[in-house]
Amino acid sequence: MSIYPGKNESNKKGRSRNNDWWLFLRLVPYARRRIGLLGVSMLLLIPIAIAGSVKPMLIGQVISVIRQEPGTYFFLKNLSLWQGLNILLGLLIFSITIRLVLTSIQGYLVQKLGQKITADIRQDLFVHITSLAVRFFDRTSVGKLITRLTGDVESLGDVFSTGAVGIVSDLVSMLIIIGLMFLIQWQLASLLILILIPITWLIVYFQKKFRYANYKTREELSRLNSQLQENIVGINVVQLFRREKFNAELFRKTNQNYIKEVDTTIWYDSAVSATLEWIALVAVAGVLWIGGWLLLGQYITFGILSTFILYAQQLFEPLRNFAEKFTTIQSGFTAVERVVDILDEPIEIRDYPQTQTSILNNAANYLNDIVPKLESQDFTTVPELGEIRFENVSFAYQDDDYVLKNLDFIIHPGEKIALVGPTGAGKSSIIRLLCRLYDPTEGRILIDGIDIKHIPQVELRRYMTVILQEAFLFAGDVKSNITLGDSYTFAEVEQAAEKTHIAEFIQQLSHGYDTKLRERGTNLSSGQKQLLAFARAAIRNPQILVLDEATASLDLGTEAMVQEALNRLLVQRTAIIIAHRLSTIRNVDRIFVLKRGELIEQGSHEELLQNGGFYATLHSLQMLGA
Repeated sequence: MSIYPGKNESNKKGRSRNNDWWLFLRLVPYARRRIGLLGVSMLLLIPIAIAGSVKPMLIGQVISVIRQEPGTYFFLKNLSLWQGLNILLGLLIFSITIRLVLTSIQGYLVQKLGQKITADIRQDLFVHITSLAVRFFDRTSVGKLITRLTGDVESLGDVFSTGAVGIVSDLVSMLIIIGLMFLIQWQLASLLILILIPITWLIVYFQKKFRYANYKTREELSRLNSQLQENIVGINVVQLFRREKFNAELFRKTNQNYIKEVDTTIWYDSAVSATLEWIALVAVAGVLWIGGWLLLGQYITFGILSTFILYAQQLFEPLRNFAEKFTTIQSGFTAVERVVDILDEPIEIRDYPQTQTSILNNAANYLNDIVPKLESQDFTTVPELGEIRFENVSFAYQDDDYVLKNLDFIIHPGEKIALVGPTGAGKSSIIRLLCRLYDPTEGRILIDGIDIKHIPQVELRRYMTVILQEAFLFAGDVKSNITLGDSYTFAEVEQAAEKTHIAEFIQQLSHGYDTKLRERGTNLSSGQKQLLAFARAAIRNPQILVLDEATASLDLGTEAMVQEALNRLLVQRTAIIIAHRLSTIRNVDRIFVLKRGELIEQGSHEELLQNGGFYATLHSLQMLGA
């Protein structure tokens, strides 16, 4: 059974190698990008470890020189006491100085390495998330994604700065200390190695327990952030319906669960530190006991015994460092796992490689030919393009729960089509498939004879524009919210505003086109935000235009003004209009009537009324309500 909660079976199988080493290997490509910094940092570990390991030997030699023991180094034997002490003191100061200088340099380089790797991972994670299909966001909360992009990614730097390089540094120090101990006295060295084995097993045991607890802590933190984000975004509903106390109680329960999991991680962290302290004391006691016996038998000298007492303390110093960094390191590896979960999420909606089949090249050439004509901004010279064909299209968001069933129809170039039907009939799903936010479960969709899977997404989105019922605005100025990062000139922006009759409204703003908009455009009304959405569409001059109840948020006066601009924009363009008010679609060429994902009727407004079918019933109900 996997120790990680919330993993499905396929994930468990794929994560059989999911240990610290496997997770660390996932970060190796990022380390390769910074191979220079990493290489210098690792090379400095050897002189730092050597400089730290010679101190017990030098102190032991001081004792041997004072006691004039046989274990004194040969180059000190013919010197006076003060000369020998001065030489040893100089060597000791030199080793300490070298260690301090190199440790400072190495610490700076490692921190810099960690920050650069963190920035690279954050960038890749953001690009990957924004490339994922809408299906992923349907099942993933915003708070969870924010936690992984901020808190989890920030913890990744510690895996390198505190974790990876720190562990390597400790291992190098331990190996050098062990080697020097065996050169000096193998019995005492063997004793310390025997003590080291059980403590290593205990650390591995506590590491597994801590990892499980830390994973659950991160999950609870994600839920906490999700609730916080949901309440902030929906603050109007919270206050209007007096949900403050109720939501505060829900938040309190989640907060308590989070604290409970944090307490568990603290317990395991404390257990590691306490265990290491006791084992270190046992090691020193063991050296004194065995060393005292060897000293009485004149097998070793006081200098060697003193050296081993210091080595007994220094050998466990890397393990103490590990205990101090235990929480940070394990949190970092938990963060790595959570970030890797996102990076391993497959990108469902991909562009086909343009070299695979000839139809791909045909699609690219076709779009390259028509896009310049579309960008000419001449509404009267757009070619007769924009045929849409659904061939036996069925679609399910989950498993076999189909929301669209065997849709088979053709929308001719320049034709105006309305989609009507009750809530849940599949109108929005058709638009999502056409824009390729999802791919059909069965069947295919063609635009001008080309399967949309074979059209590069950037070209498809330039060829077709969607105006939603509620426009989304980014923080920035008015001009950037019309261009959305595309390289349109200011003159083109002004022309688009003129065509949609919003130039006057923009000029009335405090700084015109340079007026700063707050997040989600909260300093504009719903109608003003929708007007900017029309300008977005006009500047792109699409061949296919999709309107999802686009004028619903406009008052009658503004709607009449925009309707004129829409009429001009729709000339010689294929249009799909989702409408709930049937009175707004009387002049379209055809109406598609949907019910439970199936196309049950189609025809003009008058034809459908004469047939007396489902559309006629909907129309009668609306008229009765009016």
